[in-house]
Amino acid sequence: MIDFSRPFAAGRPDGTNASAREVLGHDGRLEPGSLHEIPARQGRAIRLRRGERLRVVNTHGSQVGDFWAFAETDPGEHLSMEHLRPDLRKLRPEPGDALVTNRRRAILTLVEDSSPGVHDTLVASCDIHRYHQLGHEGYHDNCTDNLRMALSALGIPLPAVPCPLNLWMNTPPRENGEMAWLPPVSRPGDHVTFRAEMDLVAVISACPMDLLPINGADAVPRSLSVTVLP
Repeated sequence: MIDFSRPFAAGRPDGTNASAREVLGHDGRLEPGSLHEIPARQGRAIRLRRGERLRVVNTHGSQVGDFWAFAETDPGEHLSMEHLRPDLRKLRPEPGDALVTNRRRAILTLVEDSSPGVHDTLVASCDIHRYHQLGHEGYHDNCTDNLRMALSALGIPLPAVPCPLNLWMNTPPRENGEMAWLPPVSRPGDHVTFRAEMDLVAVISACPMDLLPINGADAVPRSLSVTVLP
């Protein structure tokens, strides 16, 4: 049972998993060229300096990754889907596009996408309320908590939960206004590469959704991989 009488706190997770205690690299700083796994159902935070590139690899091809980015000096400034869509005048970014914050500044540039380019900018990260809506009882790993825990593991407060860039999520809007919930069209080894346009902290959650087929027709969450390139 969810206790709705407890005041909402953006940074407080509703449960826990290894995202709260396991950190990639040294305090989120990765050695360039080293490959790191983001385990299925969990999230990790990565620090990037301006000019560094972050590559996210869809190791198994079928896994959705919820992706966020926050300004290093002010986590209140973050990658914003609400600002991105009107800035790009389209629903999803393509290589060469700048990705902007809620202050309409470029925080990242999408420099490479080896996948068919199907990503989502409309859907909020899953949370315990979403899983309860879908009939799950008790706690379920979720991307909102993975974000909260990954930042907390680096000692970074989370002032709000922004809508993520849902990498490889295939939820296209239909002409009648409805949305479809389809498996990804990405392939094993497909990747996206971002260039940091400011010092930032990125967070990636290997989405735990197993009640809808967004992580493949078998609805089995799997791991992702990341590497930092100079």
